[in-house]
Amino acid sequence: MNAPEEHELFCLPEGVKKVSVEADTKVTDAANFHVQLEDHTLGNIIRMQLLRDPKVIFAGYKIPHPLENRLIIKVQTTDDSSPVDAMAGAIRDLHKELVSISEKFKREVFARRGPD
Repeated sequence: MNAPEEHELFCLPEGVKKVSVEADTKVTDAANFHVQLEDHTLGNIIRMQLLRDPKVIFAGYKIPHPLENRLIIKVQTTDDSSPVDAMAGAIRDLHKELVSISEKFKREVFARRGPD
């Protein structure tokens, strides 16, 4: 069967980095982020967060092949920013947003459950 082994879906091979960055040689102020062991879930949420940044001109992602568990995120920014800075800002903002959602969820669950 062509499907990868189950452990290959969540264990990085020895010496492989989770994220690597490659400058785009054809487009100025652009880079490709290669992310191992991730799929559309992460790709889409990061793309949407990047597009909220006014310094980001383009953000998109692709899964090179359905049997490869990796994604490539392409980011192009204005001259006064860099793709790495934009990605770092997007991840920082997403983390804050997810922490806020988690705290609100826990408060609501506790409020509805009541004291034990």
